[in-house]
Amino acid sequence: MGRPMQFETDTAVDRAMDLFWRQGYAGTTPQELASELGIGKGSLYNTFESKHALFMRALRRYSKVRIEYLAGMFSAPGPIGPRLKRAMTVLAGVGEHRRGCVMVNAAAELGTADDDVNRIAEDLFTRIETEFRQAIAQGQESGEFSMDRAADTAASQLLASVIGLSVLVKAGGPSERFQAVIDGIVDGL
Repeated sequence: MGRPMQFETDTAVDRAMDLFWRQGYAGTTPQELASELGIGKGSLYNTFESKHALFMRALRRYSKVRIEYLAGMFSAPGPIGPRLKRAMTVLAGVGEHRRGCVMVNAAAELGTADDDVNRIAEDLFTRIETEFRQAIAQGQESGEFSMDRAADTAASQLLASVIGLSVLVKAGGPSERFQAVIDGIVDGL
């Protein structure tokens, strides 16, 4: 009989996600993952099967956390504009770090070579766009936003802006400039 697992799987996936986020998929070795998780390489493979399988779990977990964040943000009471600005700021990583978005990074690094990454990224981006669309429609219904632009078109524009901003954040630059872009986009609704 094998030894019992000595670590919490969700915590391990979160730690692995953070390492992948900092270093990228190709830049992260199985030994670095094992060290980050505080386990041996054998335990890494016994628990997660492979580096790629762990990466997929990390991307799925990231997606789940992001969608839960947005759903909570947009279900709160009050004006939707400030909540949209905050959501875009968080999703792009403005003012928090220079790592960009882990999903944008993964799609940029592996998207042309890894259909699994593409599926997870497409699912997350579609779900973010849906959350944005519902928030914009809510703002239009309350009179906070103009009815001049279709909510689905505006949601696509917000998603594209968040993806672009996450790349700019990773490249560096003043947070104030990125925040001004977000403010202008949402104020234009």
